[in-house]
Amino acid sequence: MALTAGIVGLPNVGKSTLFNAITQAGAESANYPFCTIDPNVGMVEVPDHRLQKLTELVKPKKTVPTTFEFTDIAGIVKGASKGEGLGNQFLSHIRQVDAICHVVRCFADDNITHVAGNVDPISDIETINLELILADLETVDKRIGRVEKMAKQKDKDAMFEYEVLAKLKEAFEEEKPARTIEFTDDQMKVAKGLHLLTIKPVLYVANVGEDDVADPSENEYVQQVRTFAEQDHAEVIVVCAKIESEIAELDGDEKTMFLEELGIKESGLDQLIRAAYSLLGLATYFTAGVQEVRAWTFRKGMKAPQCAGIIHTDFERGFIRAETVSYDDLLAAGSMGAAREAGKVRLEGKEYEVQDGDVIHFRFNV
Repeated sequence: MALTAGIVGLPNVGKSTLFNAITQAGAESANYPFCTIDPNVGMVEVPDHRLQKLTELVKPKKTVPTTFEFTDIAGIVKGASKGEGLGNQFLSHIRQVDAICHVVRCFADDNITHVAGNVDPISDIETINLELILADLETVDKRIGRVEKMAKQKDKDAMFEYEVLAKLKEAFEEEKPARTIEFTDDQMKVAKGLHLLTIKPVLYVANVGEDDVADPSENEYVQQVRTFAEQDHAEVIVVCAKIESEIAELDGDEKTMFLEELGIKESGLDQLIRAAYSLLGLATYFTAGVQEVRAWTFRKGMKAPQCAGIIHTDFERGFIRAETVSYDDLLAAGSMGAAREAGKVRLEGKEYEVQDGDVIHFRFNV
């Protein structure tokens, strides 16, 4: 599943520091705008306690987690839609990602320059949102003139598309992103065909200082972001990029002890990875045998043959059935054999929608 979340934000909000912590890919981080020019791409393991439990149960020769891709996109500035900063180059990078992780600065630090001169998270969010809206408005304006001519000739497809374009144009002129517009399924197909920036799902990442990481509820900037996100029907994850970069360098036990010292149950990065994964409607199924226990990413709603095809195209082409047991049932039974005896292993066919946490053995013949 080649899906990616793009990390965006104004310059110097902590994007590259966060990206480095997530991926340990060594993206450059510095105290000046446009430090990131070409987007950095990194793969991360999706944290999932179920994988460890399955490993303990099955005792395979190896364990393979599923992965997710993050893209670190250079800082956007006011006027980007008109070419300011590195403008259109950045917008094209955003166009290529499937979801947006919008990093917002929620800490004060005189040693780190703010591009606008003062910390104001809502102004920062609105600056980027407006640039994306203006870029989308330009896309719609270029298209709507041609479609309107065809619509006047009573072309049904053109008439339908024109309605969608007019709806989008009205929203953009009111500075509303495309994702806030209610569309029918057919209208959404047209809207998605325009490859709009503001139709992509968004997750806000509030980057706080070290003193606020244990209890961010006292941070007024975080509260402002949460209030804004509610209006945008978006989730907020609170992280301290500086601390996360330190945590990323620690191994299992050291990491656990460090988190306990900070009064944190789970790292912000683990929360961020899972939230971005979920934002795209992704889920995980497992294969479990003595050779390998492995997690696989799939889109919610995919049927068994499609999920089999993620492993290998032959699995989908020659699909016969899927021997399936839920993770909870398998764990409760204690072994696959015991799960079978308890009647918890099901034989599912081509129309079965795979569920998050399913442990599957695919039967196929080619």
